[in-house]
Amino acid sequence: MKITYYGHSAFIIEDKNFKAIIDPFITGNPQARCSVDEINGLTHIFVTHNHSDHLGDCVELAKKDDALVITNFEIANFLNDNGVKTHGMHIGGRYKFYFGTVKLTVALHGGNPCGFIIEVNGKKIYHAGDTGLTLDMKLLESENIDLALIPIGGNYTMDIYDAIKAVEFIKPKLVIPMHYNTFEIIEADPHEFKSLNKTCETIILDSGLSVQI
Repeated sequence: MKITYYGHSAFIIEDKNFKAIIDPFITGNPQARCSVDEINGLTHIFVTHNHSDHLGDCVELAKKDDALVITNFEIANFLNDNGVKTHGMHIGGRYKFYFGTVKLTVALHGGNPCGFIIEVNGKKIYHAGDTGLTLDMKLLESENIDLALIPIGGNYTMDIYDAIKAVEFIKPKLVIPMHYNTFEIIEADPHEFKSLNKTCETIILDSGLSVQI
């Protein structure tokens, strides 16, 4: 499975007949090193909440490839009204798709937020979305997460120190920090996070780079 980072909280996951983008903030994202026109072949889009730096280019990308958007019920209704194909869910819900299962997790933020556990061909990826630290994360240890995508930028989300505690709760095999340095107010040093994280391996990805898991 290939994971590519596009800056902020945007990732593309690719595996066989599955290609999905999470929080497709490309246009206006100072970290994105591509345009919407360069992203093709999406089968799915995941949206954690409706803030503009996460909903992003969802409508344009979904219509271009007829991709299915997986998000919470209210955002799904909004997207339906804009001609987008959706699958609405809510916190705690789990659903089996052809590629694997998706579960929505608790996130503490505005914009009707959630996180995702996305299981693709036996590999589990946890995208925390925009969130503060919560004890609910301790429940995720039993999910046996292969890769956790965790915000570290502070101010709107967890900072580095709370993110370290989150990783201790979740106990993933790998972690990639996200949601930092896009804007001045969320400046953070991912290398500090890596040096403090003793729970698992930390992978720091620059925008446009990929990792295989």
